[in-house]
Amino acid sequence: MTPKESRVRRMHSPGRLEEEGCSCLPRCLVWKEKWTQRLTVPTSRQPPWACSSPEPSMEKCAAGTRANSTMNSICDYAQTKKGSKVSLPRGDTHPSGRCSLLKHKMQWASILLLAGLCSLSWAQYEEDSHWWFQFLRNQQSTYDDPYDPYPYEPYEPYPYGGEEGPAYAYGSPPQPEPRDCPQECDCPPNFPTAMYCDNRNLKYLPFVPSRMKYVYFQNNQISSIQEGVFDNATGLLWIALHGNQITSDKVGKKVFSKLRHLERLYLDHNNLTRIPSPLPRSLRELHLDHNQISRVPNNALEGLENLTALYLHHNEIQEVGSSMKGLRSLILLDLSYNHLRKVPDGLPSALEQLYLEHNNVFSVPDSYFRGSPKLLYVRLSHNSLTNNGLASNTFNSSSLLELDLSYNQLQKIPPVSTNLENLYLQGNRINEFSISSFCTVVDVMNFSKLQVLRLDGNEIKRSAMPADAPLCLRLASLIEI
Repeated sequence: MTPKESRVRRMHSPGRLEEEGCSCLPRCLVWKEKWTQRLTVPTSRQPPWACSSPEPSMEKCAAGTRANSTMNSICDYAQTKKGSKVSLPRGDTHPSGRCSLLKHKMQWASILLLAGLCSLSWAQYEEDSHWWFQFLRNQQSTYDDPYDPYPYEPYEPYPYGGEEGPAYAYGSPPQPEPRDCPQECDCPPNFPTAMYCDNRNLKYLPFVPSRMKYVYFQNNQISSIQEGVFDNATGLLWIALHGNQITSDKVGKKVFSKLRHLERLYLDHNNLTRIPSPLPRSLRELHLDHNQISRVPNNALEGLENLTALYLHHNEIQEVGSSMKGLRSLILLDLSYNHLRKVPDGLPSALEQLYLEHNNVFSVPDSYFRGSPKLLYVRLSHNSLTNNGLASNTFNSSSLLELDLSYNQLQKIPPVSTNLENLYLQGNRINEFSISSFCTVVDVMNFSKLQVLRLDGNEIKRSAMPADAPLCLRLASLIEI
């Protein structure tokens, strides 16, 4: 049998290794070098290219060298252990004098020949070699994909003496709990910037890792905020401390001063008697309701130019003064359920919602709301307002949509803007229905936009309504008397 016939026979019968020629035909293509460096084959299975018997060598040159390095440059996987030899198809012998020239030609001929043999023999071994081909392709997709949806970040040292944990991927499923999270809290791997320490019966604030942006300590037994507790986490955005037993004398003077990115601070439902100061200028929402605060000094809220919502309801505040004037971004001010006897001195120009119900306010200055052209909702129910304490144009603001004056001491309906949509006057002492309070001139073109009017619980009767009331209040869907 000629060498060519031997090669053809082996190519079509790869399972039967011939005694003539190559005893181990490589079952691989010419893979890229980066694949060969990353491919790891399980030791439990012998790779399909492993030889089961010693391979014969090529024809020796005059110098006694072998040409098996040619195969190694084509398919590095063919060597199963150090020193193994890869056989090539036998060719004609060559005189030793032509060894150097023929060696160079034989290398290129072997490259072309083996590349063809590898590609043709792939079809014969496709079924039994499918497992490692899939494994190789997975290796490529793992290392060659430039996009990594789960960025890796190293752990910081555990604050209580533990060792530094390995790097973790905070979006991949499922990941262990970060090692630098305090034992008393939970730090979800899929939300790595949040720390949940609520409802744990804690009596002190635990260490806050530097990567945290949202911390929740509500509904515990915490009584103090020690100085420097947040110095390690200067990037905090939210701090929830409501539902504790914090007192003002146990709050550090500069405990919040380094939090230059803080936006929301929840200190409601505690035992505070004054507003913590200083507060970060970045603050947008401040929740101080359900405490024991008795007064708001003029400089207590100084510098809070970004504050949009201030909740001070359910306190013991008797005086506010002019502390609200500098809050130029304030949209919502809630001072309900306090002991105020007068409204704040001046309102922010951006204010849209004002809640002053359940106080002891007995008067509102003339043109009080003129400085707040965006004001939409005003609630002054459950106060001590009388008509003597109200000027004729106090509530005649074109921006107002809802006005609640219920449960006061009013005897007449105060004049309101024609743009007002909801007016609540129940529970007063009103005994007269004056249509001029809604429409200065009653005709087809002049009418009120009022939709809801509550007059129940007064001394007025339905028969007291004037005849032109339906024309003025033509848009009203509810009128209760």
